[in-house]
Amino acid sequence: MFWTSWFLAVLAIALAWPVPIVLSRARWPARSPFTAMLLWQAIALAGGLSMIGAMLVYGLEPIGGNLLAGLGALAGMVLRNEPTTALGFWHVFALSAAALLTAHLVFTLLLTYYKIQRQRRRHRELLELLASPSADGPRTMVLNLESPVAYCLPGGARSVTVLSDGLLAALEPAELRAVLIHENAHLSQRHHLLLWAFAAWRQALPWLPTTRLAQDAVNSLIEMLADDVALKTESKSTLIRAIAIVASGSSGALAGRMAFGEDEPSGDDPGQPGATGGSGSARTTASRVSRLLSPQPPLPEPLRLVVLATCLLLLAVPTALLIVPGLLG
Repeated sequence: MFWTSWFLAVLAIALAWPVPIVLSRARWPARSPFTAMLLWQAIALAGGLSMIGAMLVYGLEPIGGNLLAGLGALAGMVLRNEPTTALGFWHVFALSAAALLTAHLVFTLLLTYYKIQRQRRRHRELLELLASPSADGPRTMVLNLESPVAYCLPGGARSVTVLSDGLLAALEPAELRAVLIHENAHLSQRHHLLLWAFAAWRQALPWLPTTRLAQDAVNSLIEMLADDVALKTESKSTLIRAIAIVASGSSGALAGRMAFGEDEPSGDDPGQPGATGGSGSARTTASRVSRLLSPQPPLPEPLRLVVLATCLLLLAVPTALLIVPGLLG
């Protein structure tokens, strides 16, 4: 298992640093945002699996031929109070580090979920007091705010899309339809779950620059995916005008969300994605508008299949190395 642990360690380092940097600078994700989203998820999952797996495999090397055998032997030592002399200091250290990292990741995931749910609950309670139902669509609320604001608040059957009076006054009917379709796409495609996962990853490893790159990339990709849904029924010019109008109220949107208790990301605290959608960052808005003004053809089918195959390999290789005895010697 010696070479297995080293291979997993190298893979973990590659997926934690150079690979996300290269992907964040690539231009093709805007051509196929769904494929790019799958790749980001595969990188995150494979990176975490490789990081923890490398430490586990190295720690269990003296007592098992693979991960399952090693864990079985370790469980026998613990349950039957057998001597652990076969494990050296660095093996015990690696096992302890793997256990702590796993607990940290799981705890951060759950804590992030709790914070998001608490924010959404508080947000929804204030919406019930300060907003009124809209006649423009079901599960739509109108906020008394002059700035153009649009976002959605996930919550299963209680999900709502929030618009401001300023936005309704600024938009033409077609532009309003584009905004509503865009925000509803966030809800129907469960984009808040992706935001939760990547926010938790960044919370767990804030010192890793690529967690910020991944979160920024995912935020941009979900906006592109929602734009693609809106383009099925509305024209590009209509959507561009709607994006520009909503983006013009980004400062007002920030003020509105903070008034509702939303924690916005900062350099020190990545925050929690309580609400979804809205204008996004200036960079995201610029990317969306540029993508619509200068459309590029989707990624060719052979290249898309290569990316999908890469996703499968990223998940399959670490898993196989962990459970198949003697795969790398």
